[in-house]
Amino acid sequence: MGVVDERTRDPQEVAQESSPPSAETGGARPERIEVRGVTHVFGKDKRSTPALAGVDLVVEPGEFVCLVGPSGCGKTTLLKLIGGFFTPTVGSVTVNDAPVKGPAVDRGMVFQQPTLFPWLTVRGNVEIGPKLAGVGHSERKRISKRYLSMVGLSDVGEHRPYELSGGMQQRCAIARALANDPAIVLMDEPFGALDALTRENLQQELKQIWKTTGKSIVFVTHSVQEAVFLGTRVVVLSPRPGRIVYNEPVEYPQPEGAGVNEVLVLPEFAALRAHISSMIGQA
Repeated sequence: MGVVDERTRDPQEVAQESSPPSAETGGARPERIEVRGVTHVFGKDKRSTPALAGVDLVVEPGEFVCLVGPSGCGKTTLLKLIGGFFTPTVGSVTVNDAPVKGPAVDRGMVFQQPTLFPWLTVRGNVEIGPKLAGVGHSERKRISKRYLSMVGLSDVGEHRPYELSGGMQQRCAIARALANDPAIVLMDEPFGALDALTRENLQQELKQIWKTTGKSIVFVTHSVQEAVFLGTRVVVLSPRPGRIVYNEPVEYPQPEGAGVNEVLVLPEFAALRAHISSMIGQA
């Protein structure tokens, strides 16, 4: 049964889960992403309106870059081009100067839905990548223990995914991606379907995970507030065909350990959020 289900899984999910982990506690070193002159058209008719047009973007090692813009502007397309799930029609995508030719061990993906294996426990889901990579039992246990603790799921490791809330399932999906120890984590609106309180809690947890691991993160969201809270830089895409119309660092005083609610009341935060929202409106 497990073999049949494995073969019928979405290849994007399998690619994300099969990346091997590092044996080092410190994790893989962040990597530099470079997108140059990328235009992407879906289908064989090159006269179709491109999803992206003339996109140039550099993500430096250890950055947390948030992509925002109206629906259909190409945010997810750009994310999947970086992930290697698509090949750009025109232009290039490189990681550490090496062309991206497909999904690889240095890039983990967290999708909009958790896409967990329902027949495995929470711990089993987190360990699936290391297991497929041939990592031994004791090392897999160490890896799952570390990342389940990091996302606050240490006490539900033996539960099945259907026994968890939506927020807990997404925590498990994040732990599964981190267990593969990618240098880059790509996240496609991972909190979009969650209630406001759960979303705020996970935003805070993700920010702490990023600080702890130092990984490069590219994060797609429709929420300007979320982008300004999480990101070290915010990139705004125009309506289709998506072009970058804003690409600036996030600069406002951020008290150590401050949560979403504490940051929201800062006048600098409100001003930056309003400015980026206006850029989306003008695009």
